[in-house]
Amino acid sequence: MSQAEKGNKVKVHYTGTLSDETIFDSSREREPIEFTVGEGQMIAGFDAAAIGMKVGENKKVNIPANEAYGPKSEEAMIKVPKSQLPEGMDPQIGMQLEATQQDGRNQVLVVAEVLEEEVILDANHPLAGKDLTFDIEMMEIN
Repeated sequence: MSQAEKGNKVKVHYTGTLSDETIFDSSREREPIEFTVGEGQMIAGFDAAAIGMKVGENKKVNIPANEAYGPKSEEAMIKVPKSQLPEGMDPQIGMQLEATQQDGRNQVLVVAEVLEEEVILDANHPLAGKDLTFDIEMMEIN
């Protein structure tokens, strides 16, 4: 039986949890995720975990934040005047806003702090700074 190696296209099912066992994502209720091992399509720790797995094999892997979405970045905390928010918006901590980046992609920003004349928006990935655990099942290797 072959093992997954760099360059293989694989399909896996996974369940991702935080250190407190909270599930943040799972493919179990949908199609398995497909990616090419070693191509950087997945976070580094997940990609590395697939190497050497066989079809039908299950693996539980702990991925530190620096091999996942990285640490929270202070540069990703953006101060915006309230006058730049949509008219009539009453910003609340935790509220999510969507912004279009210069390259046309959408980005979710979270209201981290509401000040008198400004809001602080957090542009970090929601899982930045968090250690992650994945239960991975190899479904197919091509």
